[in-house]
Amino acid sequence: MRVIKEILNNTFIVEHRDSSFLATKSRYPPFYGEKKIGDYREWKAYRSKLAAVILNGYTPSIKKDAVMLYLGVASGTTASHLSDILDSGIIYAVEYSATPFKKFLELAEERENIIPLLEDASKPENYSGIVEPVDFIYQDISQKNQIEIFSTNADLFLRDGGEGIIMVKARSIDSTSEPSEVFNFVLSELEKFFDILKHGGLEPFHKDHIFVHVRK
Repeated sequence: MRVIKEILNNTFIVEHRDSSFLATKSRYPPFYGEKKIGDYREWKAYRSKLAAVILNGYTPSIKKDAVMLYLGVASGTTASHLSDILDSGIIYAVEYSATPFKKFLELAEERENIIPLLEDASKPENYSGIVEPVDFIYQDISQKNQIEIFSTNADLFLRDGGEGIIMVKARSIDSTSEPSEVFNFVLSELEKFFDILKHGGLEPFHKDHIFVHVRK
């Protein structure tokens, strides 16, 4: 195995047996069925929208000592790799559904830089006494009001000049409109509150999705 390119802290394109893949350097074992070769855990784009963003050519700047609020952490696939990246930072991770949260707790118990919160992200006041001001918000929530959820949490927790990425699923917002119409609406709404740094699709890994990277 050889490292081809470093992308972010502890994040690399590596080559093994004539194939290359995205990976994070990690001292932890595999978490969701990904392969691990030496110190490198494969980061699967079909399982993680952030990996899809990176493999599609855009890498957001996420500092290794950042304080992050993760909304919609589910079972922790992407969070496991963000935990590798933020090896001197911290992740406050919010999930509403108890079923994936149970799996996520296995990860949180293993990682010192993850604080799990079984909460409703649409009610950030419920965890406002726990979460400190953050440098970055990452959101992946398939709800109709996902823009409102992102903006409300940013108002409460995101530092001035802080950044965030929201993964937008068109069908969750409006299942009757064309995805392009939904995305244009989302961008126009986000522009009211944030500077949009970059946005783009997640094909071929995730259909009818875009990411939007913003700064407060």
